[in-house]
Amino acid sequence: MLRSMCHLALVIACGVLAGCAQYPLSSESQANSVQTGTQTGGAGNPHNRARIHTELGSAYFERGNMGVALEEARIALAADPDFAPAYNLLGLVHMDLRENAVAQQHFEHAHRLSPNDPDINNNYGWFLCQSGREEQSISYFLAALKNPLYKNPARSYVNAGLCALRKNNERDALDYFERALRLEPDNLQALRGMAGIQYKRGQLEAARGLIGRYNKLVEPTAESLWLALRIERRLGDRAAENSLAGQLRRRFAGSDEYQNLVSGKFE
Repeated sequence: MLRSMCHLALVIACGVLAGCAQYPLSSESQANSVQTGTQTGGAGNPHNRARIHTELGSAYFERGNMGVALEEARIALAADPDFAPAYNLLGLVHMDLRENAVAQQHFEHAHRLSPNDPDINNNYGWFLCQSGREEQSISYFLAALKNPLYKNPARSYVNAGLCALRKNNERDALDYFERALRLEPDNLQALRGMAGIQYKRGQLEAARGLIGRYNKLVEPTAESLWLALRIERRLGDRAAENSLAGQLRRRFAGSDEYQNLVSGKFE
């Protein structure tokens, strides 16, 4: 009976939803499971019950159902009180709920249990960045990148770049975005972030190429159209500038970017 219920939980978590792709059981935890034999221990094994409920909770977290995500994390920890990914999930949920003191406790607990886990390091780093501790956050992103089993290194490079920008450290941010793009040439956040830095530095052709690629990969945003427009304005391509102005007016007439266009506030 328990095996059937757990199988159904995994179908819900990984079949209907895409949650397991973004918040999977960490690489380190997978390796530990194989080494200790719990991976083949069946759904009745406490570690496996914790894993299943954490994955299910992660899927609900991605759907925005925080109450169920919290409950699933608690069930996971009742099965295995030392299951670090469940504390990581609790940290993410409480961060989303803006309960920062509670989120920090859970992230710290997860990190104490599994200090080399790349997903825990990345998520704790992002929490610190969002809490105004940008410089401290970088060390956790770099710790995540040291783990050879990390499946999402570009994500931590991008996060490090975004946090460096919050401290106006464009040099380091550019380096992190470049590293992210070497791993994922179409990483949207890295393209947009790097384009903004190159624009500020006067590297207009490079900025044009980066934001142009961004706008071809996804539906342009008001921000990306505004950056592209200002690049073309400085390059002196009035036809391209007018075309982008028309798109901004049609798609985002209520945006701050369009109001800046109307007011002539280009910088």
